[in-house]
Amino acid sequence: MRKLVPLKSIYAFVAVAETGSMTDAAEVLSVSHSAVSQAIKALESQLDVSLFRRIGRRVELNSVGRKYYRKVAPALAQIVEASEAIARKKPSNRITLNMVNSLALHWWIPRVQDFNDYAPHIDIRISNIIHAFDLEREGVDAALLHGKTDEWQDYYCEKLGDDELIMVCSPHLLEGNQQATPQQLLAKYPAIFATNPRRQNDWQVWCEHHQLAVPSQQKNLTFTASVQAVQATIRRLGVLITHKQFVRDDIKHNMLVQVGEPVLNPHQAFYFVCLPDKLKEERILVLRNWLRGQFAATSE
Repeated sequence: MRKLVPLKSIYAFVAVAETGSMTDAAEVLSVSHSAVSQAIKALESQLDVSLFRRIGRRVELNSVGRKYYRKVAPALAQIVEASEAIARKKPSNRITLNMVNSLALHWWIPRVQDFNDYAPHIDIRISNIIHAFDLEREGVDAALLHGKTDEWQDYYCEKLGDDELIMVCSPHLLEGNQQATPQQLLAKYPAIFATNPRRQNDWQVWCEHHQLAVPSQQKNLTFTASVQAVQATIRRLGVLITHKQFVRDDIKHNMLVQVGEPVLNPHQAFYFVCLPDKLKEERILVLRNWLRGQFAATSE
């Protein structure tokens, strides 16, 4: 490995070249005259050349020194400029928040205005990476995790709320029978299934709680994406078991109606996830506190 010239020697060289004085250079650098003199001697010794001519108490660059100065001075200026730019850079108020697409569509978007009112100075950018990933490598500041924390052991994970399963259907299916039970609806309408990994056990968990047999999957009513299953339910094609957070706003706007009581899903929950160091940042704490409030409100 090549022996590198100490940066302090370069600082001293440029300062002396520009001031023409060891004493003035020392004042500029806020060090002693001796420190500047030693740095110059060390640099000339390492380069095995003389860089200055001494004229009384003044010094000036010789021909070799002038060539060297023309090379190193711009480079040093770039180092100083880059360092100062970072030092004076204000903390960003942008947050990249990851959540699965279904949550982004049915949970985050209906709450955007609420968050804007709560924290108007913060800009949230949503990403939709599904699998476990390295937050820092992907440029993600925090994640709203729907699942388990097994693959997130190196991160700060805070549980926000349980995953409550509910039966939903279009309000039109209850016309003339507003008090219909889940069993009555299943006897009359087909079951709609979402088969992605986070939703594939929903019907089984719900049916075991109610001591019912899991209904059979019917033609054209099984979907990979939860969003598709919800749309099929809104279109009156059948009844669906899904998590309460996912369809809370569809229920609020009377696009869906909840039938029966929620059932706790033991297979997953909702978590706030970030690198531990991120908790030192005000923007991340603001987001976490807002999320806490949102989930607390829906559990009351």
